[in-house]
Amino acid sequence: MTAPMNVKRILLVSYDCVRADVAYLSDMAGVAGLASRGVRFTFAHASAPLTPVSHATVFTGLQPYGHKLRHLFRERLDPRADTLAALLQRAGFLTAAIVSCPGLNRWYGFDRGFDHYDDWLPPLASGEDALSLKDVKYRGLALKRANLVVARAQEWLSRRRTEDSWFLFVHFFDAHWPYEPPTVHGASANPYEGEVRYADHHFQRLLGWLRERNWLDDTLVVLFGDHGEDLAGWYPNDKSGAGSDHPEEEGHGCLLFQQTQHVPLVFSHSAIAPRDVDAPVGLVDILPTVATLAGVPRPRSLHGVDLSPVLAGDAGPSARPLYAETLYPRELVENTGAFPTIENLQAVWLDRRRKVILPFGAPGRARAYDLADDPLELHPVPLAESGWTLPPGALPAD
Repeated sequence: MTAPMNVKRILLVSYDCVRADVAYLSDMAGVAGLASRGVRFTFAHASAPLTPVSHATVFTGLQPYGHKLRHLFRERLDPRADTLAALLQRAGFLTAAIVSCPGLNRWYGFDRGFDHYDDWLPPLASGEDALSLKDVKYRGLALKRANLVVARAQEWLSRRRTEDSWFLFVHFFDAHWPYEPPTVHGASANPYEGEVRYADHHFQRLLGWLRERNWLDDTLVVLFGDHGEDLAGWYPNDKSGAGSDHPEEEGHGCLLFQQTQHVPLVFSHSAIAPRDVDAPVGLVDILPTVATLAGVPRPRSLHGVDLSPVLAGDAGPSARPLYAETLYPRELVENTGAFPTIENLQAVWLDRRRKVILPFGAPGRARAYDLADDPLELHPVPLAESGWTLPPGALPAD
């Protein structure tokens, strides 16, 4: 195992709803600047296309069937699952989170291990309580904008001393529907990209603030996207929209195609040599990696792997299946009655090229996707005809 870097300052940043292909555009100056000083994983994947489920995986190093949070406002984080914040808190780190949407409300148990958990949200214009709404789109209208997220992060950081060890989680939610970017910094012909640029601008401001205090080089910065977006035809691989085969996929949640599962992941620190890594990795790998770099003990039963050897220059981790799931389709049916035939789904990436999607618990109906020959995922074949097999343990027992 790679020796720990023993980092004492850790900034974990979530770009909610941000696809990898958009995050990695050259004019996303915050992400691009971070990647120029660290390792950018070009084939990282989320374990679920839903904010609370995906973040639970980041915080615990467990797949959804391990941390038990698999729906929206139905389950809380399994109390037996340790969290990254709790690990660092026990090791003496000061811990704080600035989150910006209902999907990270403390109701889920996400505040576990945080000394300060800021989940305050501005009220909806209608006066309704966002947490009581079943409509996920409108619930998402309650958000802290990126400028306020950064202001509150700076407020907490300004009280830290140079000798303090700290862990700060910062969450940007601007890229969620309705895609109405502020024009000052987010103007764009594509309003979704405008929203991402707006968040990216303020993330870059936060990095600049750390640099002014001579903290940036010695701060481990980890940036990830919790899931992407299907923009109903704005991108070639989109599957939703009027007249499509998948009208249920409005933004994210119901499908497991690359536009929602392929996400950005960057690790940056002065001790990490900059490069791109193409090996398949998952957001489930963040906790074991950060714990190792911080030199803190971590739970033994994790689903993620430690990527610190990769950050030290080794090749990517050994080939292993990556897993994702969504139980939102049937939740959507239960809440709205719409799309009564849609099914919960699972996905497995066998490697960079081979991907399998199946109705939940129905391996006999699995479909194989060759991402090299069919990058838009338009021409699946039955798994039995592909010559591929799912290895033991690729799918959970439940």
